[in-house]
Amino acid sequence: MAVSEASIPALLREQARQQPDAPAYTFIDYDLDPVGYSETLTWSQVQWRVQVVAAELASYGSPGDRAAILAPQGLDYIVGFLAALEAGFIAVPLSVPLFGAHDERVSATLKDCSPVAILTTSAVVNDVVSCAHALPGSPPAVIEIDALDLDRPRGVHPTNTPQTKTALLQYTSGSTRQPTGVVVTHKNVIANLAQVIADYFEDIGGVPPRDLTLLSWLPFYHDMGLLLGLTAPVVLGLHAVLTSPVAFLQKPARWMQLLASNTRPFSAAPNFAFELAVRRTSDDDMAGLDLGHVQVILSGSERIHAATLRRFTERFSRFNLPETALRPSYGLAEATVYVASSSPGCPPTTVRFDYEKLSAGHAQPCGNEGCSELVSLGVPRACTMRIVDPETCIENPAGKVGEIWLHGDNIAGGYWRNPQLSEGTFGGRLVDPSPGTPQEPWLRTGDLGVMSEGELFIIGRIKDLLIVDGRNHYPDDIEATIQEITGGRVAAISVPNDRSEQLVAIIELKKRGSSDDEVVDRLHTVKREVTWAISKSHGLRVADLVLVPPGSLPITTSGKVRRSACAERYRQDEFTRLDTSA
Repeated sequence: MAVSEASIPALLREQARQQPDAPAYTFIDYDLDPVGYSETLTWSQVQWRVQVVAAELASYGSPGDRAAILAPQGLDYIVGFLAALEAGFIAVPLSVPLFGAHDERVSATLKDCSPVAILTTSAVVNDVVSCAHALPGSPPAVIEIDALDLDRPRGVHPTNTPQTKTALLQYTSGSTRQPTGVVVTHKNVIANLAQVIADYFEDIGGVPPRDLTLLSWLPFYHDMGLLLGLTAPVVLGLHAVLTSPVAFLQKPARWMQLLASNTRPFSAAPNFAFELAVRRTSDDDMAGLDLGHVQVILSGSERIHAATLRRFTERFSRFNLPETALRPSYGLAEATVYVASSSPGCPPTTVRFDYEKLSAGHAQPCGNEGCSELVSLGVPRACTMRIVDPETCIENPAGKVGEIWLHGDNIAGGYWRNPQLSEGTFGGRLVDPSPGTPQEPWLRTGDLGVMSEGELFIIGRIKDLLIVDGRNHYPDDIEATIQEITGGRVAAISVPNDRSEQLVAIIELKKRGSSDDEVVDRLHTVKREVTWAISKSHGLRVADLVLVPPGSLPITTSGKVRRSACAERYRQDEFTRLDTSA
């Protein structure tokens, strides 16, 4: 079978045929046992269970209908997702409703995609039913995966259902409440995984070791967690060892222990996870463990901080973590997931750029003072990329900041039933393109980037750009400066006054000190240090520093701070300040 022409269900059948007794997915449950309760399915077992669920699902709809997966992280979620594809449905991976029928994000997404069925488990079925019955019109069928006879599929045969071109709707965890489903095809997924393997294993001929382990705690409903933990094993025929985001957050050392105890692990995480692993993994946690065989730990999904990479490498180098294992990466759901990463075989590299010139749209390397340190994402090789002036739609020369535009087989087809937004995002058209460059269509990512010495650097989101006193400032840079002092989540926003825009920083801070006086001293010290650092590094005056308790900042499902929501809460004076006299 030509992989480029395959579908995910066809590849699953192929894995079950070629290696029926090989481990496919192992899920480690730390709720059942703090040490970790491990359950493994072989490829033949996965295929059997998928057929059972697909046969059940087929009675509620037809190819092209949507089937949402609202289940806890685990093997049933994997089976449900693959069963939706086997039945020819369009899978919609979602999180379990946090508040039953009152989870606005899940409810809005279900309303947008109109599923005929929801796949779930008995542990959360009551909340899912409440959510489903709150939808307008006839509620979708609710199927409890673990209530079906999954292990003895007597009379169950492959559905042989014609596959729809679309595999799934990936709802982006953006900063708005309006759900936006990216239409991802089977071809997109398979092409993107081929790009991942070609880039990350470029130094060994673009072929991963056969004993590579895909290791992930990322949520299946997020694009990076879905690709790494759920679809990559099927497409590549590799074993996945998985756990839940909650298991990681409860004890980040578990991630490091799994990296040490599995063969040639390939893993991924956002920047905050590296920080947690450094702060909350003790030497006792790592006693007798060795990280020398770790193949790849990619950092992506949010701004990558150079200081975080250094801390992580330094902390775990004593356990033989290769500094070449860390791979800064860039991607987005509209490109399936993956776009670019640093080159294999070398440690992450950074460049310091003159902050004033960078704010003016030009990348000029400089010394330490007044500089912004950015992490290199290497030479783009997975798909065609151009840095484009978002206003004129003309390609920018190297060294000039512009919008990242993408073209390739991994680029999704648009947004679900939103042609106007799809055209604006996926229908980019270059003016007077350079020789060999396609004129259209281009994905306009909304991300600012720059090419310097042939390598890609990410600056930030266009919509988040701060304009203070007539000058551009990148909130990621300001937030990184503050986080080096406070260690917690930060939102840098601009708020208008009568004359111009002002910088406001909202900072999550743990209360420290055994007395009220010590707490007050701590707050005053943080304010003083943050104010001085922003003035020194960015030439900015902070109009207001809002110190708030942990968990105060609104975030997306992938853990990114929703700056627009922060600005709205600030304007409405809805934050609970730790320093009420601020």
